[in-house]
Amino acid sequence: MKLDEITYKPMSIRHILRKMKDICSLMVDLAYFAYLKQKREISDLVLKLESEVDKLAYFLYMTASLAARDKDDAEFSAVLIKVGTAFNELANAAADIADMVKLSLSPHRSIQEAFEKTEETVDDVNVEANSLIDGKRVRDLEKFGIYIDIIALKRNNSWLLNPDRNFIIRGGDILIVRGNIEMLTKMREVCKHE
Repeated sequence: MKLDEITYKPMSIRHILRKMKDICSLMVDLAYFAYLKQKREISDLVLKLESEVDKLAYFLYMTASLAARDKDDAEFSAVLIKVGTAFNELANAAADIADMVKLSLSPHRSIQEAFEKTEETVDDVNVEANSLIDGKRVRDLEKFGIYIDIIALKRNNSWLLNPDRNFIIRGGDILIVRGNIEMLTKMREVCKHE
C-alpha cells in the first residue's frame, strides 16, 4: 500500500474497527486453510485483505487524529489506535501464514494433526449442478440441519467474502466453509448431484 494511493474517506471509528475485526477474523481462517491445503489462490486473497486492513488502519489514524480536540480526546484516540494496531498486527500474522504457501512451505504432519483435532475446521466444498442446495439461499442450509459459516465463495473466477444469508448458492460455486466435521459432512452431501 502506498500512502499516495489513499484518499481520506470520513468513516466512524466504530465502523473502521468493526470492519478491521471482521476482515482479520476472515483472514485467519483463510490463511490457515490456504496453508493446510496449499491453495495459492486463497493465499493471494489473504494478501489482498491485508492491504485492505492496512488502508483501514491508516483511516483509523487519520480519523482519530481529527477527532482529538483536547488531552482527554487524545488519550481516548490513543487507546483506539492501539486496538487498531493490534488488528493490523493480526492481519500481518495471517499474511505471514499465507506467504508460506507462496514459499512452498508445506505444513508439518503434526500441524495437520493438530488442526484435525480442533472443534471447528475450514474446508472447501464444490456445489454440483442440481444438488439439493443449487438455487437455495445461504439461510436455507438450516432447513437441512446444517449450521456452518460460508466465509468465501468463488463463482466465475470471482471471490465473494462472507456472503449474506440471502445470497443464492448456484451449481459450480466453490464454498469455503467453517464448521465442525459433522456439519461439513452434511454439507458435502447436500452439495452432491441428486
